[in-house]
Order: sequence, then structure tokens, then C-alpha cells
Amino acid sequence: MARADSAEPLLLGAHVSTAGGVEHAPARGAEIGANVVQLFTKQVNRWAERDIDSETADAFRDALRDSRIVVAGSHDSYLINLASPDPKLWERSLDSFRCELARCRALGLDFLVSHPGNATDGDREAGLRRNADAIDRALAEDDGTTPVLIEATAGQGTSLGSRFEELATLLELISPQNEARIGICLDTAHLFAAAYDLVDDYDAVMIEFDRLVGLERVQLLHMNDSKTAFGSRVDRHEQIAEGQMGPEPFRHIMRDERLQCIPKVIETPKGENPIETDRKNLHRLRRYRSVAI
Repeated sequence: MARADSAEPLLLGAHVSTAGGVEHAPARGAEIGANVVQLFTKQVNRWAERDIDSETADAFRDALRDSRIVVAGSHDSYLINLASPDPKLWERSLDSFRCELARCRALGLDFLVSHPGNATDGDREAGLRRNADAIDRALAEDDGTTPVLIEATAGQGTSLGSRFEELATLLELISPQNEARIGICLDTAHLFAAAYDLVDDYDAVMIEFDRLVGLERVQLLHMNDSKTAFGSRVDRHEQIAEGQMGPEPFRHIMRDERLQCIPKVIETPKGENPIETDRKNLHRLRRYRSVAI
């Protein structure tokens, strides 16, 4: 079988810590051999917001220039629920989402990953409309350029976005004037838990996604194995090739020419030695790209 084309850029990295300040993230990415980093711009389990002052922004940009990081993005707060039927929680979530976009703008980030939210009243169609409305409002007020990447979910509880049909509907509900700033983030563990069989039917999954949503909408891949079984609808990540999925889906993705230039980020457990653990997982993914199968 032909080897992967080494001339194609490989954009591969990890979610890294911002302990001590966001300006430390690029160096942490470089330390594990990454050229892509994902980070949090605030404490994700607290509503308290933070501003990025000019000194911090300059330090972050300087750190990027001094590293080999070429793509840097953020994941928004886990508390945000733009699909909430509760007006107070929806407004609070929208305000927090606005702040996320402002921090991305200040840091010059390349993407902001956001979950579609939870329709806690059971009305999934209304939840998708509320999410689209919130995104439209936030982008209308934001003069930045950071794309919002809607992440496919595992489908736990009342979470939206575990089915390709729902992702397609959400994209259709968002105003066409914001289309240039909207994309999709696919997470391998989420797809597997949502009963998309990347292990035994990879091609069929990709065909279905392309038909319903469009592979051209994918701007980021989260590369995670799953601790939980196929179709479990439970989101629990595992080391690459050490979970329920095994190596095959990752081999396919790393060698899929349609996905070659899309940034890929691991969110695997860090273990007792985070640096070595991340290096190990990234090394496995690089080998899956370069070694014939």
C-alpha cells in the first residue's frame, strides 16, 4: 500500500494547560512536539470571566512566534448552554460566549470549539434554534475573525449534536452571513459513543457525514479513543489505541487524504507524566500516517 505523502503538512497537537497564564501554552505545546495547541482561556467550570489585557496578549503572541506552533485555538466553558430553555441560563450562557469570543479576538486564536448545548426540556428542535440564535447574536456583535467550531457530541443525556442530522440542522439555522465563521469539530470518541462505527465501517461513516453535513465543513479533529463501549452515549476519553476503538480508526483518519490538512488535537488523559504521555500519543498518530497498513 502507498505511503502517506510526506509533503502534505501534518498539523497535530494537544490540549495543553494554561497554568500560570495563557502565554505558557505555546511552549507546552512545543515541548511535546506539537505544532497545534488547544487551550482554555478561563477556568471552564466557573462562571467568572476574565479579560485578556494587552500585556498578556502580547506575551502570548510572542510565545507563538518563538515556538513551532502554527495553529492555536480554544474550547469554550463547559457551563455554557446556548440551547437552554431557561431564559436566565440562556442569557448567562450568551454573555459568557461573548466573552469567549472576545478573548479569542484578543489572543488572535484560530478557532473556538463549542458544544451545541443541552435541550433540557426535551424539545430538541427548539434547542437547536436557541443555539443558532445565540451564535448569530454573538457573532453580530463581535468584530473578530475566529471561527466557531460546533463539536459533535456523544449524545449523553439531553445533549444535542450527536447525530449528523442535528449538526446539519444547526448549520442551516445559523444566518448565512455568518457561514464563513462556522465550522465543525469531529471528536472520534464522541462519534464512536454516538454509534458511528469508525472501527468496522469507517468509509460509511465518512460518506454519511459528507452527505448530510459536508466534509468541507470540518475544520478540526479531536483524536481520542473511548473508554466506553460503542453506542454507549457516554463521553470518556482514553489513550490512542488503548480503548474500545483500538488503532484502526486512527490509522484511517491519519491516512485519509481528505483530512490531511485539517488540524488534529488529542484530548487524551494526561496520566502521571503528562509530557511523556502526550508525546507517546502523538508519536502513535504520526506512525499511523507514515507506515503502510
